[in-house]
Amino acid sequence: MVRDRLSHFCTSVWNRVELHRPLAISVAAAGTLALGLTSLLLMDQGELSPVGIERGRQREDNPSSSVPLPPKSRSWRSPLARQCSGVDTALRSRLNQLDARSNSWRAFVKIDPTNFGERYHKDAYGRVIDATPRVVVLHETVYSMSSALNTFMTPHPRDEDQVSYHTLVGQDGRVLDLVDPLSRAYGAGFSAFLGEWAITNKKLKGSVNNFALHLSLESPPSGANANRSHVGYTSKQYDALALVLSGWIRSFNLPPAAITTHRHVDVGGERDDPRSFDWSKLQTRLAALGDLCVT
Repeated sequence: MVRDRLSHFCTSVWNRVELHRPLAISVAAAGTLALGLTSLLLMDQGELSPVGIERGRQREDNPSSSVPLPPKSRSWRSPLARQCSGVDTALRSRLNQLDARSNSWRAFVKIDPTNFGERYHKDAYGRVIDATPRVVVLHETVYSMSSALNTFMTPHPRDEDQVSYHTLVGQDGRVLDLVDPLSRAYGAGFSAFLGEWAITNKKLKGSVNNFALHLSLESPPSGANANRSHVGYTSKQYDALALVLSGWIRSFNLPPAAITTHRHVDVGGERDDPRSFDWSKLQTRLAALGDLCVT
């Protein structure tokens, strides 16, 4: 199984890193990790990709010359709470150590350029729009991370088939960065957040893609279906997720309340991801990193 091969590969890399920790943080190590992960992931060509079904950008049935209004604002009450005390110091130390050797578990993988683009500073009607990333949308892959990656590496000439995330987090805690955060990933086709969307093509419905950051967690095997829940995500995934989000929070001055779900931003009401997500596990980790002590 590809999952077993990937797990065996990552375990062997981890063991070598632990034996030679001073060498872990090197450009060469990061390049080797990216090449090895990409080679293994591409072996899983036969698996159906859920992101192919996702359709990153949905076509507008009746394009209009007038500016379509965004949907009515849906309130979002973040499950993340302000926390300045009661922080787990042992967890903080462990996460900081993990972050210090990120080159051993995080790598950039190049995907097909049809599946991402630049952020627009004017919409399809010539109006100036703010392209600054200001919302994080959490997703899940449904099937394997390799299946998602294969889809992103496949050229999609049709606009409505183009799809991607900025970052993928595997069950073993490995992180693949696919799209630069300053660029636009196509992760949520027909979507809005707090009554805001951007229309960058009159033939396509509005979405949050122009101002969103998209991160997807690899689903467990029990999640490879349309059920409403599964066994959830691993501790290593929550560790890596917290570190990625912490970096984005600080880079773009994002409030924790800007972290939301695909289910919430989806205007069509067809998405439930990420299913079985445990916000309390993200809470303890972001608090340990000092990202929840905000006003």
